[in-house]
Amino acid sequence: MTMDRTFSARDLAIRLPRRLGGRGAGTPAPRQAPRRLPKDQRWSTRGLVAVQCAVLLAIVGGWELAARTGLIQPFFWSQPSQILDTLVIYMRDGDAFLDAGYTFFSTLIGFVVGTSIGSVLGLSFWWSRNYANTLQPFIICFESIPKLALAPLIVLVFGMGIVSKVAIAMALTIVVSALTTFAGVRAVDPDNEKLLYSLGATRGQVFLKLVVPSTLPWIISVLRVNIGLALTGSIVGEFISSQHGLGRAILYAGQTYEIALVWSGGADPLQPRHSDVCRGFQARSDFCARASSADRPGAHQED
Repeated sequence: MTMDRTFSARDLAIRLPRRLGGRGAGTPAPRQAPRRLPKDQRWSTRGLVAVQCAVLLAIVGGWELAARTGLIQPFFWSQPSQILDTLVIYMRDGDAFLDAGYTFFSTLIGFVVGTSIGSVLGLSFWWSRNYANTLQPFIICFESIPKLALAPLIVLVFGMGIVSKVAIAMALTIVVSALTTFAGVRAVDPDNEKLLYSLGATRGQVFLKLVVPSTLPWIISVLRVNIGLALTGSIVGEFISSQHGLGRAILYAGQTYEIALVWSGGADPLQPRHSDVCRGFQARSDFCARASSADRPGAHQED
């Protein structure tokens, strides 16, 4: 027994360091560096703007070079230098700012009214499941209707003025806002609702203190989509019948084969305002999302 125990201990002393990678029994294992998640290195604002400007210059320069060398037909695609000259003439001698202001005004009204009505409609679905299930199929059917194809009918009903352009813009934005807001309502945590009810809150208080703040990021996130839809609706309405607007200018340029003027009408003088609005919506959406996650019930307990 003594020999077996001595052999076993000696054998263990020889085999154990081999299993440990050649280290002795008393040698501590090397400390491994903690694993870290890969981080996305964000560019500075100046660097990002510089890259964006470089991409834009590459696109414009390649377009100009392709038009001058004959790789593309300048008659169909025009070229940036000619578009710039036409835009300067359009802004100096034409009605560029009047047309842009007319289109922007109708877009803004249709966007605000359509988004507001759609958001209120989506929020109202929280109050009754039967009410939501009743109206939801009709809203989806209305969304499937090609509303731009009904634009001539809308112009006939509301006239050639700005009202018809606002109506088309509203038709394109109401349903999107309603469905997106309803998706945000359905995403509200039911446990938080039960918590507020257990603390004695009324339905109105739950709606104002929980449902609306939780749905606000969804509402703001759809604004970036709606501003483009409202602009599309306004321009399509101007295509059909209008005395002013960028759509009228683009239609006239297309009928007279002035491709540079078509591009100039697309290069809306108020386009920077549209970009600023979209960036503002993005910043507000991110802020509301952070505020909603920080203020929801139980957030401090989870931290």
